[in-house]
Amino acid sequence: MTLAWLYCRNDAQRHSFGKLSSDETRRIGKAIARIPEFLMPRKGFYPRGGGPRWRADRPYHVALEDRYIREHWDEIYALCKLNSLPFNATGEVIKSDGVWKVYEFAWQMDAILFWNRFEGRWLRGTEFHYPERPENLPVLKPLENWSKFNPRNLR
Repeated sequence: MTLAWLYCRNDAQRHSFGKLSSDETRRIGKAIARIPEFLMPRKGFYPRGGGPRWRADRPYHVALEDRYIREHWDEIYALCKLNSLPFNATGEVIKSDGVWKVYEFAWQMDAILFWNRFEGRWLRGTEFHYPERPENLPVLKPLENWSKFNPRNLR
């Protein structure tokens, strides 16, 4: 089945505007070929299951420690916005070895990327689940010119 046709210019034509180079075309083709891999469910990252406050259309839940959220709020918010990751809190608070806030996701890959980047805990039912980190995860776009928060700068 043909997913896409990618046209490129001949490398000898340096000034053909609006056309992709052969290198750009190759990179796009490789990315398109990986789409099915990203859409396949990853082993160990299961939906949370049914519950009174859990929505069926957002079955994947990740918990972040409250203190971590408070210290890194601006960075978390900016990274999620830059990478188009949903940042939907359920309002649920879990008190287990600290205080944890829960975030919900419709897509498994979004939840895995969020879990991986922000040191979260995967939720299955009412307990934390510790799946192995998958290999070859896509990397989130980094924030450029991002300065770390320093409370001394507020004075």
